[in-house]
Amino acid sequence: MEPRSTQFAALVAQQPENEMFRFSLAQALLAEGRVTDALPHLEICAVTKPEWMMPRILLGKALLGFGRKDDGRRWLDEALQLAIAQNHGTPEQEMRALLSQL
Repeated sequence: MEPRSTQFAALVAQQPENEMFRFSLAQALLAEGRVTDALPHLEICAVTKPEWMMPRILLGKALLGFGRKDDGRRWLDEALQLAIAQNHGTPEQEMRALLSQL
C-alpha cells in the first residue's frame, strides 16, 4: 500500500494553489516522519492564509524539533495570537505552555 502522502502529492501537483491539499500533504508527511518534506507546505499554508492557526502550530513545533528555536518561536507566537483572537482555548493553553519552555 502506498503512503498517504503519495495521494496528496498528486493532488498538490494538479492544484498547487490549493492550501487544503498542501496542508493534508504536510500532515501525511509528518505522520510518515518526513518532517523536512512537510516544512515548505506548512510554510506556504501559513503565509498564504494569515488567519490559519494550525499550519503555524505544526510549523513551529517542527522547527523546534530541528533545534531552530527562534524560527519555531516566531510561528508559535503567531499561532498564540490567532488562538486568542479566534477564542480557541485549548490551542491557546498549548501555545502558552510551549512558549514558556523556550
